[in-house]
Order: sequence, then C-alpha cells, then structure tokens
Amino acid sequence: MASPDPRSDAPPLKLVLADDEAVLRAGLRAILEAEDDLRVVGEASDGAEAVEVTLATHADVVFMDVRMPRLDGIAATRRLVAAGSRARVLVLTTFDADEAVVEALRAGAAGFLLKDGAPDRLAEAARTVARGEALLAPGITRRLIEQHVERSGRPELRPALDALTPRELDVLRELAAGRSNAEIAAALFLAEATVKTHLTSILAKLGLRSRVQAVVYAYESGLVVPGAGGD
Repeated sequence: MASPDPRSDAPPLKLVLADDEAVLRAGLRAILEAEDDLRVVGEASDGAEAVEVTLATHADVVFMDVRMPRLDGIAATRRLVAAGSRARVLVLTTFDADEAVVEALRAGAAGFLLKDGAPDRLAEAARTVARGEALLAPGITRRLIEQHVERSGRPELRPALDALTPRELDVLRELAAGRSNAEIAAALFLAEATVKTHLTSILAKLGLRSRVQAVVYAYESGLVVPGAGGD
C-alpha cells in the first residue's frame, strides 16, 4: 500500500468513480479504498450521473471515463467547471493518443490515466491532482497535443495573450515545454514561489482552470509552435 498523504490530520480525499463498466468501477474502488487518506463517496455509470454525484458529495477528485452513455466525460467535465465545482477531473482512456483526451483537457480536466496503467499509480494520481498539480507525462502530453493542434489551431485565442507580461509569457512557454515549477524557476532564474505566482496570474488572466489548460492554450493560440522546442 502506498504511503498516505503526510498530513495525517487532513480529512480523506473524496473520490467519485464515473465509468459505464461496473467491473472497472469495482476494481478502482478496491484499489483506492485500501488507502487511509482516500474515500470513494460515489459512483456513476454515465456523465449526467457523474455531474449529479460529484456536486452532491462535494468530491475532490473524479475518475472520469471519456466515453459514457447519455453524457460523455468531456461534456460532464464542462458541466462541472460551469457549475463551479472544485473537483479535479482525471480522465480515464484506453488510448493515449485519443483526440478526445485533448478535448477533455480543453474542457478543464487535470490530467489523464490509461485504463490499463499500473494500479499503484491511481492513489498517487488522486493526491497529485487534488494538490492542484497536473497529472501528465510531458512527452506523451506534448505529442498528444501537437498531433491534434496542428490540424485545429485557434488563432482567435491569440489576442488574450496581450494581457500577459513578458515574464508570464516566458513562464507559459516553459510550462508548455513540459517543465515543472522547479525546472521553470531554474531556466528563468526565478524563485519557485515566483513561478507559482506567475502561473496563478496566467490562469486568472486567460480564464483557465488548470496548468493543463494553459499548455493546451499555449499551443492553440500559436504561442508555442507544434514540433518546436521542448525536451
């Protein structure tokens, strides 16, 4: 069993499992509830139910299948964001180059997980996004975004970048390259706390929910050219 969150006095993270396969939900529940700092507070078999359960339980994290009946995971994520839910959405997918994943990230998802991925990553994934961090492997994410943004750039997003300071633009470029806060700080000769302040300002000015959305925005606005730069 993975080590729980070091804040032992903190209440357990509240999780919702949204997938139309009951067997998968049962498997996720068994893995996640083995952790002392995690608690599954609801399940849903379609996107509409996922929204209802998440809002009713004030969940912290939702494991959201992309493709579900009645309302898919992308539309459900949009509804949660529109409703002002604090829940962080982790998209579940079977294919890491799925264009639907990019749509989910645009909608406000905090990251994605492969359904056939390592079970021991699930608990840490919930903790990671609950802290406000992104759950994305930089190389996979950059490739995924580049594949689809090359075909569907959105130049109408570019004017909003004028609201950012030159240093904020630098931070956004580094973020889009897949760098962590510490790596951005080192590259730009800034304190890590200053990087966090810049990121908070960037999200507020662009009306974005997460650093993942900021990465997508950087590509789609043309600030970062697909295929150029990055490690």
